[in-house]
Amino acid sequence: MTNILIAGVGGQGTVLASKLIAAAAMSKDFEVRTTETIGMAQRGGCVVSHIRMGSKINSPLISRKNAHAIIGFEPAEAVRILPYLSDDGLMIVCDTAMKPVTSSLKGDTYKGSDMIDYLKKNVKKLVIIDGEKLLKECGNAKTLNVALLGTAVESGVFPFNADEMKNVLRDTLPQRFLEINLNSFEIGRRMYNETRNAG
Repeated sequence: MTNILIAGVGGQGTVLASKLIAAAAMSKDFEVRTTETIGMAQRGGCVVSHIRMGSKINSPLISRKNAHAIIGFEPAEAVRILPYLSDDGLMIVCDTAMKPVTSSLKGDTYKGSDMIDYLKKNVKKLVIIDGEKLLKECGNAKTLNVALLGTAVESGVFPFNADEMKNVLRDTLPQRFLEINLNSFEIGRRMYNETRNAG
């Protein structure tokens, strides 16, 4: 059984990333259960995707301390679901902050760097992806979800490899968006290795 959580805010492409992971797992004949919890706004509200891959899965929901990996598209959302990460689980987080709707409504001051510092102190296996660098290299914010997917695939947390995920991208994405997404996927893979080697 492999349990993965994706956390971000609306508009970041977390739901598509979840669907791509599920499709890749199903292509390997794994049973897959997924569900999303979506916050107060489609764009700017919190979005958490649960993906469970294996056999004889009773519930799509991942319980606390049972996620093998969390992919945090946004630092505050990664912190919010940290209690679900297993003690030896992997956290991959993009360090670019997007002020959540809840913070905006409350008038809170929000610093993504504070969230990253918290994760550094509380996560044993942490990979921090430089969001500004990732965006610059990808050239399109709409492909950052696929780039982060590349990062996660390269980490080895999934029951499928990069070539199998690229086949899913080819089968799923519209042709006009395929090349830029395949490129972003490879950039994400490379950045995982650069980050690991630097650490």
